[in-house]
Amino acid sequence: MSAVSKETWTVASAKARFSEFIESARSDGPQIVTRNGKPAAVLVSSEDWERTASREENLFDFLRNSPLRGADLDLERLDEKPRDLDL
Repeated sequence: MSAVSKETWTVASAKARFSEFIESARSDGPQIVTRNGKPAAVLVSSEDWERTASREENLFDFLRNSPLRGADLDLERLDEKPRDLDL
């Protein structure tokens, strides 16, 4: 996608400034729309949508091509037992 940052818009502000809302999705990446303070939808550019929707790689390829590959991530497994559940 175009950018990592996501701007948040209320439904009212997205409606009132619709052209700017669309342009922000094209230039700045996904735009989150909130309703009553909670995320309700995301607007992405058509270019980002086509790139995502047409992706044919499998999970292995996706992870192999991740920008986080080689990053210093702490992925240690905890030695805790699972919690008991009443089923």
